[in-house]
Amino acid sequence: MTNNMSRILGVAFLLQAVTSLASGLIQKQALIVPGNISESMINIANNALLMRANILVDMLTALGIIFLGAILFITLRKQNEKIALVALGFYILEAALLAASRISAFSLLRISQEYVTAGHPIFLQTIGNLALESMDFVGITLHMLVFCLGGILFYCLLDKSRIVPRALSLWGLITVFPMLIATLSAILGYELPFFLYFPYVPFEFVIGVWILVKGIKIPEMKSEN
Repeated sequence: MTNNMSRILGVAFLLQAVTSLASGLIQKQALIVPGNISESMINIANNALLMRANILVDMLTALGIIFLGAILFITLRKQNEKIALVALGFYILEAALLAASRISAFSLLRISQEYVTAGHPIFLQTIGNLALESMDFVGITLHMLVFCLGGILFYCLLDKSRIVPRALSLWGLITVFPMLIATLSAILGYELPFFLYFPYVPFEFVIGVWILVKGIKIPEMKSEN
């Protein structure tokens, strides 16, 4: 693989890290008040442009997921093309779930605006809460589940390929498993602490920078069937 192509992978990791961080900061820090749907809806209604920006950033994130998955597939398919293809399928599904969740996000925006205009009626608060829960379940919980499954497959191949230091590939692979456990627990209705997600957070940024600086070289290997 040429240095130019390898650096495309670095850019893909960095784009994914930056857009995901931007979306999380906008939604969780600036708009959503945990446990208070009324305040959240008021924030959203009063910051409609920020909410629309959040939706746009999430759509860019979805495109970035597909881009990263495609570059990882091209990079790692020599290790095992079938596994790489399944992992790419998970990434495409991840992007589709994130994009679909933005329908609920836009609905929440319009409901929040009506909620403020109409003087905070309780029934709109209930509908807004349903929209928020739907947005989070599809765009965060299911999205994260599919990411973990695809990430495990891709990072196994990344570790096998030795195209980056093993410490980096194992960092990605090992830290995905606590996120998978926390996500499965959330699906079952039990929220686990955020620290289970935290060890993975810097990974995409670090590996992206490393690849941009150092580049990667894929050894010639026969495909496994």
